[in-house]
Amino acid sequence: MARTKLRSQEWWGRDRGDYYGYARRAWVRSEGFSADVFDGRPVIGICNSWSELNNCNLHLRTVAEAVKRGVWSAGGLPLEFPTISLGEMFMRPTTMLYRNLMAMDVEESIRANPIDGVVLLCGCDKTTPAQLMGCASADIPAIVVPGGPMLAGRWRNRNLGSGTDGRKLFDLFRAGRLTEEELDEIEGCIARSAGHCTVMGTASTMTSLAEAIGMTLTGCANIPAPDSRRLAIAEKSGRRIVEMVAEDLRPSQIMTKQALENAIAVDMAIGGSTNAVVHLLAIAGRLCIDLDLDEFDTISRRVPHLANIKPSGEYLMEDFFYAGGIPAVMREILPHLHCDALTVTGKTIGENVGAAECHNHDVIRGLSNPLHAEGGTIILRGNLAPDGAVLKQTAASPSLLKHRGPAYVFETYDEMLAQIDREDLPVTKDSVLVMKNCGPHGAPGFPEWGHIPIPGRLLNQGVQDMVRISDARMSGTSFGTIVLHVAPESAVGGPLALAKTGDPIELDAASRRLTLCVEDAELRRRESSFVRPEPKFDRGYGQLFLKHVTQANLGCDFDFLRAKSPQAF
Repeated sequence: MARTKLRSQEWWGRDRGDYYGYARRAWVRSEGFSADVFDGRPVIGICNSWSELNNCNLHLRTVAEAVKRGVWSAGGLPLEFPTISLGEMFMRPTTMLYRNLMAMDVEESIRANPIDGVVLLCGCDKTTPAQLMGCASADIPAIVVPGGPMLAGRWRNRNLGSGTDGRKLFDLFRAGRLTEEELDEIEGCIARSAGHCTVMGTASTMTSLAEAIGMTLTGCANIPAPDSRRLAIAEKSGRRIVEMVAEDLRPSQIMTKQALENAIAVDMAIGGSTNAVVHLLAIAGRLCIDLDLDEFDTISRRVPHLANIKPSGEYLMEDFFYAGGIPAVMREILPHLHCDALTVTGKTIGENVGAAECHNHDVIRGLSNPLHAEGGTIILRGNLAPDGAVLKQTAASPSLLKHRGPAYVFETYDEMLAQIDREDLPVTKDSVLVMKNCGPHGAPGFPEWGHIPIPGRLLNQGVQDMVRISDARMSGTSFGTIVLHVAPESAVGGPLALAKTGDPIELDAASRRLTLCVEDAELRRRESSFVRPEPKFDRGYGQLFLKHVTQANLGCDFDFLRAKSPQAF
């Protein structure tokens, strides 16, 4: 249904007795605009997460200028505004601590200002889900324009994926198989442009899922950051948001339960980051959508892994884009999608991708020739994770997906760092490394500490993977047989807190089980002596986080931001 009155007109009102309408118009004109901008033009906010402390989003000023061209050409008034920018590589202790803060910043900046529609500029890991969460809560017409992946690194005739190859090469350096000079060469060429990671890490996953949900123009997510087509589609997005305001097409009409199920299906097909689970749960919570952790596993069992992209494959995001990107993947899995789900184009998913082509069937496989028969991420349960845990099975070692071994337990991340390279660390390749106190409360903030390094002594013996378990997250660029997001977390008394060195632990991925093989009576005895760690914050945002953050299986949003009923602006 078309909008009959622009929201911004409430700010520019020309009632003879309205001093503030007159004053607000004067303040806008102080920016050099003529009075014509108030004559029925929709105001389009450009929500920009640009920052020099966020290399992934460094080019978004240029992207914003392209959006403005589109807005002006369609008859709108573009007004750019900043929000907090979450630079994954720089912020301590973790950007996840601040995702909810950014989501609040986005929501309230939209809500408080004379904006009829908003274009969301994102890229780095948490900026995309934060903006989706914020616009879901504000619920005015919105469209997402990601910044795109950086150019592939290249060293000595070898393509390098930021994050994934960086970790592998750094392990070679730890083992003495790369020199300081060689590592310096890699450092200078592994990330050679603005843009987010060029593997299927969290940034590439979440921008891809923004498209799968229907919040970007078709084909927008995967265009490389320096490619001129990135600016062209930004301009088109600027034109489209003006049309969306006229149509009153809102996020609540697009980000439905069916759209989120489509996103999960695409996530499984692309071998996406485990972090997608927690972000999609948070987005669902903002929309009053009942999305259960087990639905991810149900979809994983029926949607195979098709995208041959690191860390679950061989290629990089540039290759993925040239092969057809998300539209080609979605066309391939159309039988598993809700094809009538509405998108920001005004058309359905089926209409958008029905004619999409794949140009390289080694990069994007067909349903009849998948890389893996099941999706990338699975959900585990058992007495060690009664509320669930996640495992990226496509980046794990097949030989370890059914494994039983003795635990070696690190009580904290710092303890792990201090011990992991001890020559006398009493572990073998069959040990199960366990790390506690790395969840939303324990760390705090739920950091990407789950990629526990292979102990130095074993690395020198050629061991490349072990079963590792924690209540942390891990970077989507990471790989290995790593169980994450164990819930409830250890710091609030979850069963992970009861694990001790020497306890047998069994992982059975096929059965989706994670078991601490200790008698119930002994676990009850240990539980009776559990003492909750002291909170890490006693003031400010940190204290707010600890008081209100939910567990991983609920998306780690703040309890007071989850919708109680459908949102109406």
